[in-house]
Amino acid sequence: MTDVSAIDIAAVRREYAGASLDLSVLDADPFAQARTWLDDALRAEIVDATAMTLATADAAGRPGARTVLLKHFDRAGFVFFTSYVSRKARDLDANPRAALLFHWREVSRQLVVEGRVERVSDAESSEYFATRPRGSQLAAAVSPQSREVPDRAWLEDRVAALEARLGDTTVPRPEDWGGYRVVPDRIEVWQGRENRLHDRFEYRLVDGGWRIARLAP
Repeated sequence: MTDVSAIDIAAVRREYAGASLDLSVLDADPFAQARTWLDDALRAEIVDATAMTLATADAAGRPGARTVLLKHFDRAGFVFFTSYVSRKARDLDANPRAALLFHWREVSRQLVVEGRVERVSDAESSEYFATRPRGSQLAAAVSPQSREVPDRAWLEDRVAALEARLGDTTVPRPEDWGGYRVVPDRIEVWQGRENRLHDRFEYRLVDGGWRIARLAP
């Protein structure tokens, strides 16, 4: 058995050396700022630049977190897709608020999005589902996400059975699979700096407008 005390975790440290971030260079529109930073991450060819940690809480306040992929965003909100029977979906049914965290390590940046959550329309979910690789469509159709299953072979057998039944026909979107939109009322941008004196700015929705404030690191 590995000795969990064998590695000195406290000694693991790296210095941040990001460029300075000041109010004068921030866009007054948090969605435009998010777009700029996402574009920067994509241009830098950061692996999984659209990956984000999704944090939820159930009715009792018990938190949960997992990584999902951003598939669309505009001023209406940030959209991801999942199973409506998953743990995250059950959390959101009970407590329709969430936080998203993008961590772009290579450029020492983080973007946080917090707000209420709503389901996207069936039409929007079906439109996106149709663009997914067929293998991903089949997996979504057979997986009872977050539920206990006997083994991997059980899942693979279900995929094979569905594929044989459908033949060359289109994989229909499961009724229990679709999108969620996080409609933000708070967005934070974080730029790593030397000596942990990071630059943080918060956009908060106040009376229909966005207020920007610098936060202590």
